[in-house]
Amino acid sequence: MEQQEIFKILKDALIELFEIDEAKITPEAKIYYDLEIDSIDAIDLLDFIRKKTGYRMEAPDFKEVQTLQDIIQIVHKQLLANAKS
Repeated sequence: MEQQEIFKILKDALIELFEIDEAKITPEAKIYYDLEIDSIDAIDLLDFIRKKTGYRMEAPDFKEVQTLQDIIQIVHKQLLANAKS
């Protein structure tokens, strides 16, 4: 799965689950500041990512991310690693 596909999954989730304005959703958007995602929302987002990609990002890992690009890179890297196994 390419990074652009992962971004689309995230974008769809943010629009569908949290009704965030599409214009605010960019790879550089700060999750907590720009998109106003709180810890409860983060759990829903992690579940959505797992359902769509098969990768389960753990909550402690999510605390380390700042932007959507951070999530995209983590998911992409893990999916590539899993594909090689």
